[in-house]
Amino acid sequence: MMEVSASSTVSLRKFGCEQSLLSRPDGSASFVQGVKERSQEECLRQTCEASLLLSLHPRSSLTLVLQVLHDDGSLLSCCLNAACMALMDAGLPMSCLFCGVTCGIDSEGQIVTDPTADQEKESRALMTFAIDSKERRVMMSSTKGSFSVHELQQCIAVCQRASEKIFQFYRDSVSRRYSKSL
Repeated sequence: MMEVSASSTVSLRKFGCEQSLLSRPDGSASFVQGVKERSQEECLRQTCEASLLLSLHPRSSLTLVLQVLHDDGSLLSCCLNAACMALMDAGLPMSCLFCGVTCGIDSEGQIVTDPTADQEKESRALMTFAIDSKERRVMMSSTKGSFSVHELQQCIAVCQRASEKIFQFYRDSVSRRYSKSL
């Protein structure tokens, strides 16, 4: 048996949860995101919108759900790559493919591509670029830290070269997937 006296105060802790944020039938919940997560989400949205041929489906809506299972660094570039692969797999018309590449500049000025979480913490600058598959131009950039214009140009060049390997991975993955289904 439980008694509640009029003199005791009942207070609830603040709980940051939004139910049905994801339009899924299982009633998923998503915890309130911070500024960093919202910024990454906006970078993903803008990059996807820039590559999709939206004029072909003017009254359509697209929901892309990415679930982070483990984060060991380069999270935004990983999400960009996962988003592009999901759009390809869905067969949506795109003007070009894109990939995400992250690089960091360590304290000695060395450029590190695909840095781990520990390397990200030790970096004085961290940059993520979305690169298109046609012209290898930068579609989106997200930067953190201090760097010179010359270092920015060096990082873009390094990431453009690294994007070739990612696009080759895309080609290999698609050919493996569809060679099994034929």
